[in-house]
Amino acid sequence: MSAFLEVAAHPDAAITLGVFAGSIALFVGGWLPPEVTGLLAAALLVVFKVLKPDEAAQGFGSPALITLMGLFAVSAGLFRSGGVDRLRALIASDAIRSPRRLIMLLVGVVAPLSGFIPNTPIVATLLPVLENWCQRRRISPSRVMLPMSFAVVIGGTISLLGTSTNLLASEVSKKLGFGAIDLFDFTAIGIPLWLFGGLYLIWASDRLLPDRGLSSNDLLSDLTNGGYFTDVLIPEGSELIGKSLHNSRLQRRFDVDVLELHRGDQSFTAPFADLQLLAGDRLLLRCQRQDLLRLQQEQTVTLAPVGDSEADMAELNSVKSTQRLVEVLLPGGSSLDGSSVRDLRFRQRYNATLLAVRRGRQVLKDLLGKVVLQAGDVLLLQAPIDAIRGLQDSSDLVLLDELEKDLPTTNRKWVAVMLASLVVLLPMFKLMNVMAAVLLSVVAMVATGCLRPGELQRSIRWDVILLLGSLSCFSVAMQNTGLATAMAKDLLQSLDGWSAYGVLVVVFLLAQVFTETLSNGATVVLLTPIATELAKGLDLPPLAFIYAILFAASQSFLTPIGYQCNLMVMGPGRYRFLDMTRYGAPLTFGLTLLVPWLICHHFNL
Repeated sequence: MSAFLEVAAHPDAAITLGVFAGSIALFVGGWLPPEVTGLLAAALLVVFKVLKPDEAAQGFGSPALITLMGLFAVSAGLFRSGGVDRLRALIASDAIRSPRRLIMLLVGVVAPLSGFIPNTPIVATLLPVLENWCQRRRISPSRVMLPMSFAVVIGGTISLLGTSTNLLASEVSKKLGFGAIDLFDFTAIGIPLWLFGGLYLIWASDRLLPDRGLSSNDLLSDLTNGGYFTDVLIPEGSELIGKSLHNSRLQRRFDVDVLELHRGDQSFTAPFADLQLLAGDRLLLRCQRQDLLRLQQEQTVTLAPVGDSEADMAELNSVKSTQRLVEVLLPGGSSLDGSSVRDLRFRQRYNATLLAVRRGRQVLKDLLGKVVLQAGDVLLLQAPIDAIRGLQDSSDLVLLDELEKDLPTTNRKWVAVMLASLVVLLPMFKLMNVMAAVLLSVVAMVATGCLRPGELQRSIRWDVILLLGSLSCFSVAMQNTGLATAMAKDLLQSLDGWSAYGVLVVVFLLAQVFTETLSNGATVVLLTPIATELAKGLDLPPLAFIYAILFAASQSFLTPIGYQCNLMVMGPGRYRFLDMTRYGAPLTFGLTLLVPWLICHHFNL
């Protein structure tokens, strides 16, 4: 009988395995958000008395998690104070005119930057910049979006601060008794990996990425070419007179959105609350042609005449001056994911009208109230400028259009750059602990005006914090029940006589599979205890195996679900699922051979 089966027969171990299996099912099936699954697992382990409450909750007070929260705020202050304006200007310059040159810039500049700043904010910041670059150059976004995501992911393993996975691995290593990982402990492995990955991205992008063109990527073009914007008048005798839009047939029976209402010299924009309609009111509608014909036949509305006078032209063009059409991305972890537009009361919440939704290659325009939003969706919105400015501060939506006159104030740019640099320099010269340096930088960002207190709270990715904090309970449970030791003993028998390189390849592959099917955080907390026990059985350095799992969990190139950055570019790039697999498979294979060799060289194995 194997050691694993013996231990699994004990009640606490059996319960841990049951909770583990259920969590995997929920992670893969996606029936619950990942962070909710993590909280459920922690709760069940406490309910069944596998863990004490303080053991299950200790992950939420870990220095790694507090450091990560601070890093989200530091990166927000850096971006919003204009700290990366030079990078934006470089991308937009005449020197970067081809996808190849842009990818070289991403590999050479953006990837190293992501080694010190959480990569999700970097992708969120550069998405609109790259979309504008593609529109100006008439180049398909599918040629550059995945390389940007891959470059950011590759650069994330240059230092400890690059990803939440690195910080979590350091925390797990410390809890297991092998010490925390310092800022540049694995940089000697991360830099060759960055160089190898960068060369691959430059070489493979012309050969393995599709060219999906531009026309279908423009939601506004799709919508207007279909004739869905219409200017109408409410005639005498219309059934709408004296009613509000909320109580009228216009909203209840037809797929119609009223974008603006003009009454004499007055203009009103959505939402209109209980404003009563009057004869002669002029409405700007988004509607289907068949719905417009029905409304005309029933004399509910008539088409508005187009005049040549300055007053008429000003009225017809008022939408351009009072409102803007913008695209926003629904990122993974958004609280809107899984909810319908109607249930969210989207218009009231954001003071914005939803005109269309792009999901992969599909554009949804009809019955938008019933659309259930999903991570990766791109939404076309019409909203006043003030409402769009509010969207810039939302963590639930990522604005994909830059507001030229609403860029962050840059008078504190160099203050933000200096404070962000101190986060790296102080720990590097052993002058201060990483967590202390990050927290002091956050306080200084707020004190100097680089970041407002409200922005500080919104910048933190609470879904990531809840997931990582709750998942640490698995690591504790596997140690307490003996499951980690038992699994390691069985693996030790299977790998007996293998070289250190061969064993590390197996560990790396196993971690890759977990990362692509579950999440990088789950991979670290589940596999690290097993891998370190295996290392001790083989008389090899446990830290070498921790590095193997750290790099495997931080490098996801096969599926969009494995890493947040990859999911964020799927919609704007109009990629299909297998596009990423085809582009990422050779890179994954190369890293599977390279990373274990680099680890062996680093530890002289």
